[in-house]
Amino acid sequence: MVKNYGQLLFFNIGFILCGLSGKLLIIYHNIIFVWRLKLKKIPLCKPSLGDEEIKSVIEVLKSGWMTHGPKNREFEKQFQTYLGVKHAITMNSCTSALHLALVGLGIEGEVIVPSFTFVASVNAILLAGARPVLVDIEKGSRNISPVEIERAITPATEAIMVVHYAGLPAAMPQIIEIAQKYNLRIIEDSAECLGGSYNDKQTGSFDIGCFSFFPTKNITTGEGGMFTTNDDDLADRIRALCAHGIDSTTFKREKKAKPWIRIASRVGYNFRMSNFMAAIGVEQMKKIESLNECRRRLAKKYINQLKHISSIQFQQVPEGYIHSWQMFTILVPEAVRNGLLHYLRTHGVEASVHFDPPVHLQAPYSDLRRSDDLHTTKEVASSIITLPMYPTMMSGDVTYVCEIIDNFSI
Repeated sequence: MVKNYGQLLFFNIGFILCGLSGKLLIIYHNIIFVWRLKLKKIPLCKPSLGDEEIKSVIEVLKSGWMTHGPKNREFEKQFQTYLGVKHAITMNSCTSALHLALVGLGIEGEVIVPSFTFVASVNAILLAGARPVLVDIEKGSRNISPVEIERAITPATEAIMVVHYAGLPAAMPQIIEIAQKYNLRIIEDSAECLGGSYNDKQTGSFDIGCFSFFPTKNITTGEGGMFTTNDDDLADRIRALCAHGIDSTTFKREKKAKPWIRIASRVGYNFRMSNFMAAIGVEQMKKIESLNECRRRLAKKYINQLKHISSIQFQQVPEGYIHSWQMFTILVPEAVRNGLLHYLRTHGVEASVHFDPPVHLQAPYSDLRRSDDLHTTKEVASSIITLPMYPTMMSGDVTYVCEIIDNFSI
């Protein structure tokens, strides 16, 4: 059935022009189909970069200060203010921030983490020498289940890695209560949740936060990440670990009598962010609220235009929670998921899936301990679709995506 009135008009014209000739009608239909594909191409995501970012990068390039430098500190201060935390430390990725969080805390035991996440979360735990314990999620929020967290705790458990899925904060009040009860640290994988909050408290500010600035995220620096904490001693350790184990920065050394002396206090890594990447971040942070507001408007439009389809399930946002909509996902019946994905893509809509298969169904992680059979994780992973979402996406593009879904019989 053709539900798009524009399509209907084209088909009617085609019938008239072709005189109901079957072969000509097929040719006409194919021409229109190809024309529409060329006309419409909606990417899954698109970074929002403007003249301000370009100008800032050029200024850094002209300055000659290419590596970690003044823009890093400016970016960090912006982040501290935005999140309301004492320390923000730029990194080359969120994965590095997660890795250093574990190393900096000296965690070598079990870390509870959802299986419904990108593999980087679990990789960081393994590479830090700790042991991931994979647990299930809540279907409505797609976030880690507090009930399953508590079920998975053993005497070997040392931390909970909370992944805030697609921009929606996890159930932090319950998770904090569990962490305090069992004396566990909380590491927030906030890669997808810059701007998400619970009762006006930003994700990444509850204990330890780790953020990503990959081009698909709420802001971007190309690659890049941020580590956040209110723990002074931990922040000092992380700064050293991030810079080859050397405690003092270039700025601090230049104030000393012998600024050329660099002494490592521990074995460290080179996880630093470059000065020109930080320059992009500075400009992006000036826009964070407006960028996220655009995402919220688009999400509302998606929901309004798809809510009449009873078989589609949206991510549920509890009262008191602010969603930053890094991604917009829907659940559809498993039997039609792949068919709908293919249909969207053949109509120029770059839909995708986050995440299928989940971590526990991938070969490198098949032997990791699990709290149970992860039934909800498997159900969600096999039914989820990620639709295009980015701040510069036009309202008409959302309507087009929804029309394509509407035309497909779910």
